[in-house]
Amino acid sequence: MSSRFPKLLSIVSLAFLLSASLASCTRPSQATPVRKLRVCADPNNLPFSNQKLEGFENRIAELIARDLDAEVQYTWWAQRRGFIRNTLESRSCDVVIGVPSGFERAKTTRPYYRSSYVFVYRKDRGIKPNSFDDPLLRRVKVGVQVIGDDGANSPPAHALSNRGIIQNVRGYTVYGDYAQDSPPAGIVDAVADGEVDVAVVWGPLAGYRIKKKSLPLEMALVSSSTDGESLPLVYDISMGVRRHEEAFKEELEAVIDRRRAEINDILDQYNIPRVR
Repeated sequence: MSSRFPKLLSIVSLAFLLSASLASCTRPSQATPVRKLRVCADPNNLPFSNQKLEGFENRIAELIARDLDAEVQYTWWAQRRGFIRNTLESRSCDVVIGVPSGFERAKTTRPYYRSSYVFVYRKDRGIKPNSFDDPLLRRVKVGVQVIGDDGANSPPAHALSNRGIIQNVRGYTVYGDYAQDSPPAGIVDAVADGEVDVAVVWGPLAGYRIKKKSLPLEMALVSSSTDGESLPLVYDISMGVRRHEEAFKEELEAVIDRRRAEINDILDQYNIPRVR
């Protein structure tokens, strides 16, 4: 009996160890929670973002999240009046991927691209303005973006109005028809359809739409970065966080610096015009 007892004990011990090992394999591990990169974005605003994650800002958000070993989580809200109040300021999300540098309602990172308004025109019409002082703009139908349902003027609309170019100008709201895919794109399509002869359009929208739809259009950067002393036509674009979150801003800036080549590659894929 005594000679068998150690063997029996060893068998019982082995069974216990195997059972404990199996239990440790099947028991859920206490993994560290995944960090969330909480992004404020428009669900229907190509080329910038949409709920299908097809925009270049969606792609850049994913790039940032990978660098930070985080997971993107979206708060969706149409980028109209109340967007910042109902997203960033309400703390339902933490970063807006694209805002003008120096935007007064957020703390902004260093710019990660710089773009301009562009003239959009058909290749086959012999129309190629690059300045608001081009006499051509007084003779042709001109499309221009306006802001809001009240028709508030965008910088190009002001530039045209300051030169008395009014009667031959047609406004297209930057909000567009939200029931459509890429609501603001109607102004670009209007040039392709001959509704207007030339349009002045924010560069990222124009570049993307021309490439995406293979439209018979070309674009030229507006030749000046400003019109007069106080009317900017070129904008630096940054990421925006809440105004007191300096550490998070600096963390994002470090990612921008590390991933700048990849960010530029994404912008190139979407045909986003940039200026130095």
